[in-house]
Amino acid sequence: MDHLRTGIGMTSQRTRNRLVQRLRESGIKDERVLEVIASTPRHLFVDEALAHRAYEDTALPIGNGQTISQPYTVARMTEVLLAAGPLDKVLEIGTGSGYQTAVLSPLVGRLFSVERIEPLQHKAAARLKELGYRNLHLKLSDGTWGWPEFGPYDGILAAAAPENVPDSLLQQLADGGRLILPVGTEEQKLVLITRHGDHFTRKTLESVRFVPFLPGVQR
Repeated sequence: MDHLRTGIGMTSQRTRNRLVQRLRESGIKDERVLEVIASTPRHLFVDEALAHRAYEDTALPIGNGQTISQPYTVARMTEVLLAAGPLDKVLEIGTGSGYQTAVLSPLVGRLFSVERIEPLQHKAAARLKELGYRNLHLKLSDGTWGWPEFGPYDGILAAAAPENVPDSLLQQLADGGRLILPVGTEEQKLVLITRHGDHFTRKTLESVRFVPFLPGVQR
């Protein structure tokens, strides 16, 4: 497994380090996040034919009309989620390829992740298990519902864009918890929502491009 993690040529550590340098230049400051990205084998979360492009700072297709997020976006969302201090329980909406899951896993206590597209969920679960991630709980489910039985969560990260923030996710935030997600249809903005008792503050961060937040499970 070490040789899979390490990679060669276009997937080598040197290539990953160049990506991390680009992320630093783009404004990512959290060294914990940069360190995890440097050690996470993104080439294993894309099709083999695209492995040589895995450490470009770009989104790539993963099948079923979905993409693996741009590394900058993964780093930015993770950095913002962690900015207020350590997180024990985190919910991820949209496991996708499992790459964002792999980046979050070493940085939080327990990670709960839901994915609505069955082939992607099975593939991500197998890959994450093979790579030895242990603090994960994965489920095939409609992301609109979240995963209420394990809530409330200190942090929630969504990798798909709803038109409006789902109330069900707000209700699964712990007091002081942070929700980060893209919001909008034609024009999407990355939004951070923080819970203060029954009140929620909202901060718009930057423009982004994500797949739409869709209901239902796709088998």
